[in-house]
This record gives sequence, C-alpha cells and structure tokens, in this order.
Amino acid sequence: MDVKIEPGWKEVLKEEFSKPYFEQIVLFLKTEKMAGKTIYPPGPLIFNAFGQTPFNEVKVVIIGQDPYHGPGQAHGLCFSVQDGVPPPPSLVNIFKEIQTDIGISMPAGKGNLTHWAQQGVLLLNAALTVRANEPFSHSKIGWAQFTDAVISKIVEQKSGVVFLLWGKFAQEKQALIDETKHFVLKAAHPSPFSADRGFFGCKHFSKTNTLLLQQGKDPIDWKI
Repeated sequence: MDVKIEPGWKEVLKEEFSKPYFEQIVLFLKTEKMAGKTIYPPGPLIFNAFGQTPFNEVKVVIIGQDPYHGPGQAHGLCFSVQDGVPPPPSLVNIFKEIQTDIGISMPAGKGNLTHWAQQGVLLLNAALTVRANEPFSHSKIGWAQFTDAVISKIVEQKSGVVFLLWGKFAQEKQALIDETKHFVLKAAHPSPFSADRGFFGCKHFSKTNTLLLQQGKDPIDWKI
C-alpha cells in the first residue's frame, strides 16, 4: 500500500500503517477490487499527496472531503484533476478567487494542482479512495482515522503551518490543530452551493503567502 510515499512520511506514519484499522482498509480495498468495483484514484495514486509533498516541506494544508468519483479525475490530491480533465465547479471557483485575490488567471480547461503540492501544499482528502460514481462510499472505512493522524503528526512535529479549512467538514478538523503554533484560515466551501457565502473574497491565497513570508518561508506560486 505504501505506493510512492516519501521516506519522511513513511517514518512519521509507520505506526499508523501497522495498526489494525489500517489493515482493515487494505482488506476492504482488496475485497472491493475482487468484487469488480472500480476505485478512484487508481492504486498507484492513492498516496500521491504523500509523494508530491515531502513531510519536511509541508507549509500549507488544504483539506478536502472525498476524491472525485468520475473517470480520470482523481489523482490523490484534493480538488485537483488529472491533465486533460476540465476543472470541476469547486475548482473553477478556487481559480476565480485566486484571480480576484492575487491577479493570476488560470489556463482554461486545466486543473492539475501538482505544482502547488511540489511547493509544500499538502492537498489532503479526508478519505483517500472512493467507489466509481458513488460519492462518500469509502468515507467510513477507516480513512478518517488515518488522515486525522496525518494532521496530528503535522501539528505535533512542525510549526507555522497554514491550514485552509473550507466548509463545515474541513472546519471540524480545527479541533486537531494547536493554534498557538499554527495558523488557521476558515471560509465557506468553494462549491457553487456555498462559494458566495464567504469563499469568494476570503483572500486566503494572499493571506497564506503573507503568513509564510512573515516566517521567512518562500511564498506559494499559485499558478498551475
């Protein structure tokens, strides 16, 4: 299961990988595949976030809920889609806010956020897999325990990380974050159902870079 996980993450999470709940996740996914179910993202990309963003380089954490459940979309980075796939509505709204906030216009029809991940933006979904065309179908199989542990390890072992919590689900993770040593920025979810209730105008992209610069860290280039 440790496909493309960066060595720093392997060390930090090694206890989690050996716990019974994680073994149950592995067994569940194997059972699904044997039953002919299509699972997204593809196996080698389930832990993509932990390959693209080494533990020692995490500066920003964006928390999503569930991988995209359509063909070719999910690739292990929350909100991001693979090359050649048009950006879904929430991602379009993220790009709109980036343009309003810092003046970067995004290329039409593209939505691959790997460039962010490679600069230290951990794009973490709370569940790392989903059954095709069935949103939240894997949300209760143990992934939440794993990804909560990921957040807790970052909180314990790092300082000055900027957590972007968009929407009610992500904001429930605030309880895991020690705000005496980290930063939390909250806004509505960028979904079309809620973006105009506080996501648009949140200026999280410029605010994040200000917080990073104040710590002597490189800002994020939010282009893709």
